[in-house]
Amino acid sequence: MFASGDWVNSERVRFVSSLIIAIGLAALAVAFATRSGNLDALGRPLGTDFASFWTAGALVLDGRAAAPYDWSIHQAFQNAYFLQPLDADFYCWQYPPFFLALAAGLAALPYLGALLVWLGATLAAYLAVMARLLDARRDALVVAIGFPAVWLNIGHGQNAFLTAALFAGGLILLRQRPILAGILIGLLAYKPQFGLLIPLAFIAGGHWRAFAAAGVTVAAMVLATSALFGMDVWSAFLASTGATRRVLLEQGGVGFHKIQSVFAAARALGLGVALAYLAQVLASLAVVITTIRLWRSSVDFDLKAAALLAGTLLATPFSLDYDLVLIAPAAAFLWRQMARTGALPFERSLLAVIFIAPLVARSVGALLPLPLGLFALVALFALVSRRAFAAPRPVAATAPAEAVPA
Repeated sequence: MFASGDWVNSERVRFVSSLIIAIGLAALAVAFATRSGNLDALGRPLGTDFASFWTAGALVLDGRAAAPYDWSIHQAFQNAYFLQPLDADFYCWQYPPFFLALAAGLAALPYLGALLVWLGATLAAYLAVMARLLDARRDALVVAIGFPAVWLNIGHGQNAFLTAALFAGGLILLRQRPILAGILIGLLAYKPQFGLLIPLAFIAGGHWRAFAAAGVTVAAMVLATSALFGMDVWSAFLASTGATRRVLLEQGGVGFHKIQSVFAAARALGLGVALAYLAQVLASLAVVITTIRLWRSSVDFDLKAAALLAGTLLATPFSLDYDLVLIAPAAAFLWRQMARTGALPFERSLLAVIFIAPLVARSVGALLPLPLGLFALVALFALVSRRAFAAPRPVAATAPAEAVPA
């Protein structure tokens, strides 16, 4: 049964997805019903991490664009706004200066209004991309919304919807509209840790126009940011990267159970920083070699796209559990190819397990050194690689026909 995946039927997938959506909506309702101002019942800002976005934007509007990178200033401003010290749960700012203009636009709104606009707009962008991938099928979109990482991102007010929309949207447009695809990919520069694999894949695949457009987009953003905020903002950002690396990554300031990478898994198991970096480098090299080989080949583009999305998360030491939203378009690309050629043994069952993993990854990781999100990424990358390098197969009767475990 596990090999055939017959247990992964449309009704069961829709039921689980709908249940997750219902639980997520109920949790949001409780959070808003029990809030005190902008704080939830536990004294945390609603949207938790979004507090860092809004605070950084407010500092920009206050004429202090470089201040978000001084954590003491950022924290003091945050505490003053929320009318209580958030020392234990300080939400720091570590994004490149590109992101400051967007943060400032959000901070022009009251905090809760900004949070709702941010999540509503980026969720709509994510769903638009998933609708394009899945032919706007209602049952598939239910699964896209019910994917557990979606609710992690909503709970944290984070940017994974925007990341998924830009990344997957760029891949969808890559062959027909390479310039626009490159612009979308270039806009991803606010997540520099995701920048290792994409240019290598584009070079390997000969997508030079998209590669150039992405480079021009990043250069234009650098110039625009410098013109808006001055050069000091860049020196402040660069000075803050050391603290970001030491505190958030190497010391696990955000919690190793929240970081879904080989590096974090090694640190959670008790390995030192040097050995953890070595493990990450070896894993990243394996992903880079596999992805380059795949993008140089003539395999189905959907498999290339799925590998690049999953591989990007595997190749970085710093990807959070909400970043697992990228699994959704990766799995959708894979599912489209499965629909054309038939399912290989264990694929449907493993996709179902991958779908559920973000739901329990954080809680399990807090108790045991078991990085379930990382395991899900490895499994997805392995499924794509096996399919890509296997001999071509005709369409089979086991081809998926209905809902997709995104």
